[in-house]
Amino acid sequence: MKLSIVIVNYNVKYFLEQCLHSVRRAIEGTDSEVFVVDNNSVDGSVTMLQEKFPDVITIANKENSGFSKANNQAIKKARGEYILLLNPDTVVEDDTFVKIIQFMDEHPDAGGLGVKMVDGKGNFLPESKRGLPTPAVAFYKIFGLSRLLPKSKIFGKYHLSFLDKEKTHEIEILSGAFMLLRKSVLDEIGLLDETFFMYGEDIDLSYRITKAGYKNYYFPETRIIHYKGESTKKSSVNYVVIFYNAMVIFARKHFSPKNARLFSFLINLAVYFRAFLAILNRFFGMVALPIADAVLLFGGIIGIKNYWEHNVIFPYGGEYPIEIVSVAIPLYIIIWLMSVYLSGGYDRPVRLSKIFQGLFIGTVIILTVYALLPEDYRFSRALIVFGALWGFISMMGLRFIFHLFKLKNYRIGIKTNKRFVIVGNKNEAERVADLLRKADMNPGFIGFVNVKENHDKNAGFIGTLGQIKDIINIYKIDEVIFCAKDLPAQKIIDKMSELNISQVELKIAPPESLSIIGSQSINTSGDIYIIELDSITKVNNKRSKRFLDIVISTILLIISPLAIVVMKNPFGFVRNIFMIIFATKSWVGYRFTETSENHKLPEIKKGVLNPTDVLKNKNISYDTIDRLNLLYARDYKVLNDLNIILKGFRNLGR
Repeated sequence: MKLSIVIVNYNVKYFLEQCLHSVRRAIEGTDSEVFVVDNNSVDGSVTMLQEKFPDVITIANKENSGFSKANNQAIKKARGEYILLLNPDTVVEDDTFVKIIQFMDEHPDAGGLGVKMVDGKGNFLPESKRGLPTPAVAFYKIFGLSRLLPKSKIFGKYHLSFLDKEKTHEIEILSGAFMLLRKSVLDEIGLLDETFFMYGEDIDLSYRITKAGYKNYYFPETRIIHYKGESTKKSSVNYVVIFYNAMVIFARKHFSPKNARLFSFLINLAVYFRAFLAILNRFFGMVALPIADAVLLFGGIIGIKNYWEHNVIFPYGGEYPIEIVSVAIPLYIIIWLMSVYLSGGYDRPVRLSKIFQGLFIGTVIILTVYALLPEDYRFSRALIVFGALWGFISMMGLRFIFHLFKLKNYRIGIKTNKRFVIVGNKNEAERVADLLRKADMNPGFIGFVNVKENHDKNAGFIGTLGQIKDIINIYKIDEVIFCAKDLPAQKIIDKMSELNISQVELKIAPPESLSIIGSQSINTSGDIYIIELDSITKVNNKRSKRFLDIVISTILLIISPLAIVVMKNPFGFVRNIFMIIFATKSWVGYRFTETSENHKLPEIKKGVLNPTDVLKNKNISYDTIDRLNLLYARDYKVLNDLNIILKGFRNLGR
């Protein structure tokens, strides 16, 4: 056998499914076998493999044994002359395997090979080719010199950025996302070092290949999409710690004690430095806007106070007591900002109505408390009212400035319905369009683009793939979805690279799948795309749902002596009140069935009632239940929960 492909999976079922579809097309005409080692996933990955890919050799572990150990399990059973270690969050071109096998056959000195990798928008990934992370190279990478001077042969060694990415080169380190290995070399140098649980094992194995006298090659004649890891966010502190600790293990294994100590020192320095930056960034991301609002509010109210003081209240001399500046105004600002926060005024996208609502509620609270204060502490109602008015003007103005500068997290307005084009043949495009309509809140536009060059408007197409750029501009498209059933991966990657437009999202719809997969940004990595189904898990809705649970529970606790009389299960009713107060349950959740739809729903607390409780007919099909669950998650409103609670009142002890 020529090629054995090994994929280690952990809770990335949708990525794995797309990956295997591309692998299935690429192995046609080759003598190959495919292994998937599942590290105890809980997302239904193994069931999906059994149903959709029965020809794949599946190894289902009962625990997460780590990347190295899982790969070794399959390698020991593999019969291929070459072993390909492939990440599940990848898509290979149709001719990838033919080309890499031919290259290895023609280069007997090659122990390993990596290919050109691009992300979900077609951008080149620099980790496609890497140098050995010696202490000096690690220092240049950690402190940003490699990014500042990428073309330098000294400072650019980490990603070998001085090498032409369009040409084949000898390199030192291969990426574990796509790592082709000669089986005879593995027999000679040994398998992956299982000391590395995750990360670092590719560096260790690449280094051992070169130490044994073989060469590693970067081969750009074929490409893969790599979504850069769904399960690990590259910018997180946790990732930094795990990755750099793997580097320490590598240094201790291969470097001299002196160099290993130096390397460990640099790594620890980097971990603390990156952790500090991450915490600092998160902190300022949370408080920067409220602080700016507070400063503007304070400055404006002081100006209003001075004018009102000298021209209205004390035109002939006199002044407010100092407490108005040192105590009253700061308290007003705190109450206003807290009210804005609780009203959703700091949620994204920016909604001016929420800011107005928060300031209005805060003003009512301040005036109510003001009316209860002794006369000596009632400074000025006008100051409160004008202060609230200034608060709205200043907050609105600040956000409008951010909006004009197109800052991503500060755009004003409710998200408009997206406009899509689907690239594929008629049947598959209609299938994907139906998926969009089922999951999305009324797409603003769905257009079909023909993969063939003949433009047939009568068939429902608005243009051809060659016209895609014009179509995006004319129809103001937000998102392009490529049907993998009708387009080879090479064509999809070509178009992704060509359409590298920041405002347009690029996705792939695998054949016969209920998922649409893409990568919105390098920070969010690859993300499974279930369109607009997360309404119920948005911050403001989660806050409102929890607030409603507490209010309803408090009311029910007060009236429980009367409510118990009408309950079908009085004991369960009282138990549920306390479980909801302590956030173990919610009054309303999903109704789970044995169908496959539920795993795609956003995660919320288990509910006492569910959307089907509003229906009189209890003989409901699974399809209807799934549809009601989808609608509940997608269009969540507090009023929906109230309606369900009122209709299912007698079942609150369920």
